[in-house]
Amino acid sequence: MTDDEDAADTHPREEFHEDPLGHADVWAGMSVGDLATEYGKAGIGAAEMSRAVDVYTEMLERDDVTNFFGLAGAMVPGGMRKVVTDLIRDGHIDALVTTGANLTHDSIEAIGGKHHHGRTGEAGHERDHDEQLRDEGVDRIYNVYLPQEHFTLFENHLRDRVFDEFDGVVATSEFTRELGRANLAANDENGVDEDAGIAAAAYEHDVPVFVPAIQDSVLGIQAWMHSQVSAFTLDALGDLTNITDVAFDAEKAGATVVGGGVPKNFVLQTMLTVPDAYDYGVQLTTDPASTGGLSGATLDEARSWGKLEKSAKNVTVLGDATITLPLLVAAARDRLE
Repeated sequence: MTDDEDAADTHPREEFHEDPLGHADVWAGMSVGDLATEYGKAGIGAAEMSRAVDVYTEMLERDDVTNFFGLAGAMVPGGMRKVVTDLIRDGHIDALVTTGANLTHDSIEAIGGKHHHGRTGEAGHERDHDEQLRDEGVDRIYNVYLPQEHFTLFENHLRDRVFDEFDGVVATSEFTRELGRANLAANDENGVDEDAGIAAAAYEHDVPVFVPAIQDSVLGIQAWMHSQVSAFTLDALGDLTNITDVAFDAEKAGATVVGGGVPKNFVLQTMLTVPDAYDYGVQLTTDPASTGGLSGATLDEARSWGKLEKSAKNVTVLGDATITLPLLVAAARDRLE
């Protein structure tokens, strides 16, 4: 008997269970689902990504799960617009919580504007780079460029097609529904090559879109400006009623959270207003838990608040969501098919 075996007999291993690590295999022509399975043989981030695919797939394949989706960060200008749009159209999102910024950029693409590949400034010359963009009338989102004239296009769209539909107090989910209708109409009438997008798909499929911090965006600024010359105003508390109704009617519930901030908390806190909690949860974030901040807080921590059931299946994946979100969705789609 070896010293290690003797030590194991003397001190029984309650935590350790033999489960040898494998080594991921990759080959030409493999599917994304295959890749996620191979990740499961490995450790560290690969293992978490594989578990996330398992949990997310189960969320989608069950008919009794209502899926809440939180979308923070620059996901639309970062190129994730179609991924989210298709999830809505395929019935994989039942309630969307996002930022006014994402809806601003979504609307710009719906009515004919485009984001462009750009670059970050070279080390030591970052300021010169952004000063040049300022002079050229171009806004930068990391390595993505957006000409400022597209915001003028968006502002005219709101005035001509959206704001006049309201007179009084409305919840943001009612406002975003009208925005989706207007985006769809403008997209069709003007023959825009780009898809009508997230808000339009939500309108078509009766998926509520909540923007709890709408004032923190160009969309919110424009809404505020319109409120100065009309009876129009947005009711933030009205959204609590509307999303609570969705949660209360859910037989089981799943949360998919991309990024952190207000969308993440709004999705998770919803379960504090109903008798039950989330049965499933997948979080994609770049922030570590060690800072104590909301964006990095694990879903296990949310369990302590009663936002997740004690028995909930959940996983947090650290990484750039423009990489992890398409991988998660593609692998789940492979398995569902």
